[in-house]
Amino acid sequence: MLTRRTLFGSIAAFAMVLSAMPAMADPDAALAALQGNVLSKGPNGEDPSPAADLTLSAAELDQIKAMNATAAIVMHYGGNDWSRAQIEGLKFQFGEMGIEVIAVTDAGFKPEKQVADIETVMARKPDVMVSVPTDPSATASAYLAVAAAGVKIVFMENTPPGMTVGKDYVSVVSADNYGNGVAAAHLMAKALGEDGGKIGLVFHAADFFVTRQRYDAFKATIAENYPNIEIVAEQGIGGPDFSGDADKVASAMLTSHSDLDGIWAVWDVPAEGVISAARVAGRDDLVITTIDLGENVAINMAQGGYVKGLGAQRPFDQGVAEAILAGYGLLGKEAPAFVALPALPVSKDNLLEAWQTVYRTEATDNIKKSMN
Repeated sequence: MLTRRTLFGSIAAFAMVLSAMPAMADPDAALAALQGNVLSKGPNGEDPSPAADLTLSAAELDQIKAMNATAAIVMHYGGNDWSRAQIEGLKFQFGEMGIEVIAVTDAGFKPEKQVADIETVMARKPDVMVSVPTDPSATASAYLAVAAAGVKIVFMENTPPGMTVGKDYVSVVSADNYGNGVAAAHLMAKALGEDGGKIGLVFHAADFFVTRQRYDAFKATIAENYPNIEIVAEQGIGGPDFSGDADKVASAMLTSHSDLDGIWAVWDVPAEGVISAARVAGRDDLVITTIDLGENVAINMAQGGYVKGLGAQRPFDQGVAEAILAGYGLLGKEAPAFVALPALPVSKDNLLEAWQTVYRTEATDNIKKSMN
């Protein structure tokens, strides 16, 4: 028989459990609070400096143009819209500065290929190199040799160990990858609604600072803000077939967890694989969020498909910032150690406007048609 004492005791115990649970966040308020703020630290713990603060005077631009400098762009991976926009931003700003781009390479996410690319590029004796290391440790000696040759290096996203800012390289420029992971988590919570649900994570299984930031941020945001969402499956992918690998991983998740409500993918290309897996499984109700505003995920979002939201980087603006910092290096001008651009939460509601912000051009015809 349930006595008044045991009843009150049970209520008190339940109240204690509730009070110990994190309070549920309001996704809309949390996303609004992200605007304009940078949550990431640099690869060596540096505080972020705004890209908007980078400037070159008319006199400094004239100085740079008189140098007839050359630049090499050494990419980790060139097969997505982010990489293409980075390169476009770099070429645009280098053109404004009178710097000739003499090489653009794509390592296909293979460290040994990137080392070979660096050695090939160095035979052309560039004055500037802008690069994102595929594997910081495996490529460190190659970059140190570049620095020793007097080339001004600006890194994207990450830096190799053993290199000192202001001595071996000018600066590192990054999106707010932690902030984008936070955005993707709040967008997942918003799409799932008050009932929440069970989700899986497809992360990047590599020693890659920026993708680790995204993963850490997504997990922490869910754990700290949404007790109604449970992460029940996680699996890493190593590439280089990131879409195919993610397809296999997501298919396994959907088979093992038939009640899975959502899947987060570390960037847009793996998200394309998750979309494919959801289609094959007949899971039209699956919620997907990711990071990076690529055309394929944008089309799916525009159609009201699986992708309900994503955190976008600003790759064109990032490329512009990197080129300006290369100018700092040529001038011997003091540069901030870590420059970051804020995250941009994107859903169907602001998709066309976000595309313009990210790429400095109107959305593609395929995206526009998908919005109808």
